[in-house]
Amino acid sequence: MRLRKAARVILIGAPGVGKGTQSERLLQRFPQLSSISSGDLLRHHVKQRTPLGIKVESTMKAGGLVPDDLMLRLISNELTRRGWIYSGHPSGNVMTLASSSAVDTTQAPPPHPGDAAAADAEMAAFLSSPAHARGGSEHISSPHQQPPQVNDDPSASFLLDGFPRTAAQAERLDAIVPINLAVSLRTPLEVIVQRIGGRWVHEPSGRVYNTTFNPPRVPGRDDVTGEPLVRRPDDSEEVYRARWERFRETSEPLLEHYARKGVLWEVHGLSSDEITPKLFREFERRFVE
Repeated sequence: MRLRKAARVILIGAPGVGKGTQSERLLQRFPQLSSISSGDLLRHHVKQRTPLGIKVESTMKAGGLVPDDLMLRLISNELTRRGWIYSGHPSGNVMTLASSSAVDTTQAPPPHPGDAAAADAEMAAFLSSPAHARGGSEHISSPHQQPPQVNDDPSASFLLDGFPRTAAQAERLDAIVPINLAVSLRTPLEVIVQRIGGRWVHEPSGRVYNTTFNPPRVPGRDDVTGEPLVRRPDDSEEVYRARWERFRETSEPLLEHYARKGVLWEVHGLSSDEITPKLFREFERRFVE
């Protein structure tokens, strides 16, 4: 099905609600839609030993949170690389992942990808750069410092996964690219707890089974290899309820942010199969009809 205008979408929902399932189904139904995963982008830069990858590798290994400035820079760079946003800065020299200065990148050669000291210097240059060069709006006051321009062609449609997670992040993202549909996926807590309790995983492949709606052919064994399935440590009810409470605390301000923008849409269902047709209809109403 072909889109008539660009869709810039995020899915918001508690862990286990089925965001991944809905994303896959949207991508299959609408070929012009692309997925941009902040986690995948970070892992790519770590693997490629880019300056940003070098900077965040230790944080990621320790399970810490990558600073918002770097996440915004990462997303801005990816959208610019794909031609989905254009620099609003007159010189065109908005900070990129390989630049060493937000204003003039020609005065010094780029750092060697494996040079940690150079990576630190580049990060310092970025963090001290004007807000318009790194996705912040608080200093866009001059007519010569305009926010990026957005490509509204349907081919510039995307699902943004993993960011933003808070209202503060969403507000800063607005200065880079305006989200025009924020979907809140709603499934009752007790239903998700039951779903989590029946989940089994084949760790080498990542295949996931559920004893309630997607059981393995042989109980406790992977369908493909026959190897044993395991339960993830964080799939216990106690751990999940704590994760759900943390999500609720951070998501309410995020949902309120997008409600004020007029782009929030909520969908309720007991299962992914119940939610999907409702999501398709709303998506088509907004971007196809």
